[in-house]
Amino acid sequence: MLRSTLGRSLVTTAVRYRATSQITRVVIGRGARFNSTQTPPARSEEERKLRNKLREELLEDWTAPILSYEEVKQKSQEPSEDAYLIDVREPDEVVQGMIPSAVNLPLSSLSGALHLDGEQFQEKYGFKKPASDQEVVFYCRSGMRSASAGDVARRNGYKNIWNYKGSWLDWTAREGKTSP
Repeated sequence: MLRSTLGRSLVTTAVRYRATSQITRVVIGRGARFNSTQTPPARSEEERKLRNKLREELLEDWTAPILSYEEVKQKSQEPSEDAYLIDVREPDEVVQGMIPSAVNLPLSSLSGALHLDGEQFQEKYGFKKPASDQEVVFYCRSGMRSASAGDVARRNGYKNIWNYKGSWLDWTAREGKTSP
């Protein structure tokens, strides 16, 4: 039943597509597996084990260690070239304010940014690209995106990642500032 309903909806979609665009060729509405019978290139047993181990490490549940307000406050007052405090909110949110000494790198562009070379990164974001072993503290508005940012950074080879879970809401509450 489901298969016939799905098949009919795909045909209906194909007919609508042809009618609106005046194209007479058949629209493929079902997925196809190409070259599915080809065997992947042979790998040594050692290489296969290493790849499986790395894959398992990336897939295991992981959360960045959490920093408290006091720890972040100290880092903001004593900035270091070896540590980054990164705000992953979007630029329109950053207008509300930022933690002192923080830099902005929106979560929406984080993964792509981490793939840029150092020169391109600095040109685009205005600060040096963190090295994979440098301390990186992420924060956002409430702590959800900063956790995601930590995961993205980890999957891109960064090892010294921290999360300020209280993030901007906690910061403004403790600093006595109001968030617009």
